[in-house]
Order: sequence, then structure tokens, then C-alpha cells
Amino acid sequence: MFLYVVGLIVFYYVFRWFRELGRVPDKSEKFVYITGCDTGFGNLLAKHLDTKGFRVIAGCYTEKGEDELKKCCSDRLTTLHLDVTDNSSILKAAETIKILVGEKGLWAVVNNAGISFPTAPNDWLEIEDFKHMINVNLIGVIDITLSVLPLIKRAKGRVVNVASVFGRISTLGGAYCITKYGVEAFNDSLRRNMAPFGVKVLCIEPGFFKTSVTDSAIFESHLQRLWEKLPQEVKDEYGSDFIDKTKVVAKEKIEKILDPDLMKVVSCMEHAVAAVHPRSRYSPGWDAKFFWLPLSYMPSFVSDAFVLKNTVKPKVSVL
Repeated sequence: MFLYVVGLIVFYYVFRWFRELGRVPDKSEKFVYITGCDTGFGNLLAKHLDTKGFRVIAGCYTEKGEDELKKCCSDRLTTLHLDVTDNSSILKAAETIKILVGEKGLWAVVNNAGISFPTAPNDWLEIEDFKHMINVNLIGVIDITLSVLPLIKRAKGRVVNVASVFGRISTLGGAYCITKYGVEAFNDSLRRNMAPFGVKVLCIEPGFFKTSVTDSAIFESHLQRLWEKLPQEVKDEYGSDFIDKTKVVAKEKIEKILDPDLMKVVSCMEHAVAAVHPRSRYSPGWDAKFFWLPLSYMPSFVSDAFVLKNTVKPKVSVL
């Protein structure tokens, strides 16, 4: 019986591997709109899809990001200034895209733009800290998608949303996990809503990768700024050495598990855009597949115990 089960599992994965090899035809006629192309995953994806022959529309926040992409990509690539927190910027970009794609419609949008700071204990933060990240990571994703959804429906194309493994398990204070849970919820509802129209909605859930989102130097800078603004009463609760211990944990534990191979994520994004049969979800990174996702299915007392064991305790902790 055991061998039958193993055989079925092997057959399933071999079948899936063959099924997922196929790529869509006529790439040179398919437009792909990517947000957050200044650096990181978005920048690499824009370059990668350009080499694959797609017509890339790269949304950049800075002129420097636009110029860098224009220099190293073909003339198929178009750059746009894009602020995902500004509805007028989003609508202006959507009008430009509508003209570019014409009657063919937009093949895919990849909602990649996002931020991860400030991340800190919730009682260190103000509501504006939450609002800004929610506007970028969640409202921006929804606004961008709605702005081009009619064009995607016309092409029977794809929406690719970049969430995180922390859209499955919440370990951090601040809005980051909140926004990624929200992206997961939006992704699931949109996938079911768009299925009758022939539109595929896919989700990328990366683990820890070495990007500006996980930069310990940026984390420490934000943490120090927040610490200096805290009332003395809160500082006393956490203890004068709390921030130094937290910085050490960030360097010694988090940096050790950062994967420098960003192409693992970019390859998943490319597959979501280009495969005839894409997956509903991708979880690039061994930590995501074999640690964070399994931990998210554990009983709360197990996941709580692990997270608390690996975080710095406040001075007044009763644990």
C-alpha cells in the first residue's frame, strides 16, 4: 500500500512538471505591466521578460529607475512614472497602457511594488505608520488591478499578486503582515470572481530573500528612529538593552537565512505570466516551503511558542 501511495505522489509531480512546461505563444504581442521596477524583483522581472520577448510596461517610482531600465533593455520595453499610493498617477498610467495595448488588451499585471518598514512592536507605532504601508502594499495593489482589469478581461490574461509567506503567518509588528494577509484575501476573491471571464489570478508568496525589503541596516535605522520617539515609560517597559538585542537578532538570525538568489522568485513570476498552465500559488524559497508554511498550519500554541522563543523579550515580560 505504501508503495502505491509513493507511486501516486511521484506520478502527480511528474505529470505536473510536464503540464507546466508549455509557454504561451506570440509573446511579442503580449503586454505585461509590472509595478515596483526600480529595484529588486520587479527590476529583474522586467529585464527577464524583455529577454523572453514580452512587451514590458515597467512602472517606476524614480527617474533613475526608468533610465536604468531603458539603457539595458530592448525598445520593446516602455517605462512609466508610477506612484501606487496616488490614484491620479495610477489612472494616468492606465490611460497610457490602454493606448499602448489597443484592442488586444493587457496580457498581465504583476503587482510587485511594496515596502516593509517601519516594522516594530505595535505599541511603538502610530496610526500613520500603518496607513502608509497599507496604502502601498494593499490599497495600491487593489487600485492598480482595478485600473487595468477591463484590459486584462479583454485579453483573457493574468493578474499576478506578490504577497509573502507572512500573508500566511504573522510574526512581525506593524502593518506588513496585515497587508500581506489582505493581498491573499483580495487574490482569492478576485481569482474566483474572474474565473468565468477566462482571467487567471496567481499569487507569489516568497520566503526570506536578500532585497531592500529585508535589509537589516534599513531595519535598524527605522527601529532606532522609533525608539528615540518613544515615551520614557515605554522604554522602561522594554528595557534599555532591548533595541541592541533586537539588532543583534536581526543580524545573526535573519541575515543567515536570507537567500541571495532572487531568480527563484523571478522564475515563479515568469511562470505565472508565461505558462499555459500556471499554478494558483507559488512559494519560492526553501524556508517558505518547508518551514513557514508548515508552521502556519500548526496549532496556535505551537506557532506562538516558536515565535516567542526567537524574539527579544521586554524587560517586564511575564513569560
